[in-house]
Amino acid sequence: MSHIAFVHGFAVGLALNRPARPTPPPDWDDVLGWWDGQRLALREALGGNPETAAFSPYPGFAETVGDWTRRMAHETAIHRLDAESALADVPETRFSPGFANDGVDEYLTYLTPRRGITPDVRVTTPERSWAFGEPKAELDGAADDVYRALWGRPHQASVTGDLAPLAAP
Repeated sequence: MSHIAFVHGFAVGLALNRPARPTPPPDWDDVLGWWDGQRLALREALGGNPETAAFSPYPGFAETVGDWTRRMAHETAIHRLDAESALADVPETRFSPGFANDGVDEYLTYLTPRRGITPDVRVTTPERSWAFGEPKAELDGAADDVYRALWGRPHQASVTGDLAPLAAP
């Protein structure tokens, strides 16, 4: 929760062109309130025109409010899975093919290149496919499972070869 609150606060500053590193509260008992405040600030910061320019510490990445909206949607979705896995008797969230495919695309076309990685991989869902270089590894399955696999979460996707070069940071 502290991580997602920090990330939301960081994105608020970037979306508002006021980059800053949020400081988490020193007391664990205050983290929930801090997270809730960051969540509300993020919602407000990203609620405007998606074409509005935003600060980006990464050239060519997340340069508009819309870009940060996309980034935060996927950041939050992945950590939602983490929170759910920590709880008993919580139904598993399944993401729609549209959302999951967008998450796969964001991972492969924005996040992976930003890390200086050019993997030789083919990634396929029923709706889309991506290929980079001469594939030495393949990831195939329902969009939700491929999305989870890229982020290192439990999945039912088919993996052939070594996907380690794509491992989430």
